[in-house]
Amino acid sequence: MGAQAVTHRTLAELESGFAALPEAPRDEGRVALIVRRPAPGQRDTPQRARLSAESGLEGDGWSRRPPRDVEAQITLMRRDVAALIAPDQPLPLFGDNLLVDLDLGSAHLSAGSRLRIGEALALVTTLPHDGCRKFAERFGLDALRFVQAKPTRGENLRGIHVRVVEDGEIEVGAVIRMESPS
Repeated sequence: MGAQAVTHRTLAELESGFAALPEAPRDEGRVALIVRRPAPGQRDTPQRARLSAESGLEGDGWSRRPPRDVEAQITLMRRDVAALIAPDQPLPLFGDNLLVDLDLGSAHLSAGSRLRIGEALALVTTLPHDGCRKFAERFGLDALRFVQAKPTRGENLRGIHVRVVEDGEIEVGAVIRMESPS
C-alpha cells in the first residue's frame, strides 16, 4: 500500500480558515501536545516532560545541536493554526516543541513576556520564528506565505521561541499563562 498523497492548502483557504477560527485564549491556555526530536527526522510525543534552563525540553535535539542558541531553545505554535495548515498530517511533523491553545500574538505577548508553562517559567525571546525551506517542503509555499504575510505577521502564526528561566515539569493539558514580572 503506497503513501497517502498530501494536499497543501492554498493561501486563500488558509486565510479564510484562519478568519473562521475561534479566538484563542489570551492570558491562560493549555499545552495541547509535547514534541521531542530525539534525532534528526524523529519525533516522540510524551505526556509529561521536563523543561530546564540547561537543556530546554529534556531529551530534545536542541541540547545536542551546536550552537545551542538559547534564543531558540523551545518553540511554541498554536495547535489550531497547525491543524489548519496541515489537516491531513500529524502535528508533530511541525517540529515545534509545544503545540498550545494560547494566542501567541505579539500585541500582548512580546519579547520578554513571562510564561508559566506547568511548573516551568519561560521568557519569550526576540528571535522571530518565520518558517523555512523545510516548512515549505512539508506544508507548501502558500503555507509559508501565510505565516509570513505582513497583515498577520504580528499574530506569530508560525509560532514563537522561548527560553527556560525556571526548571519544571510540564504535561499535556498543563496550564500555560502569562505571568507578571516579579
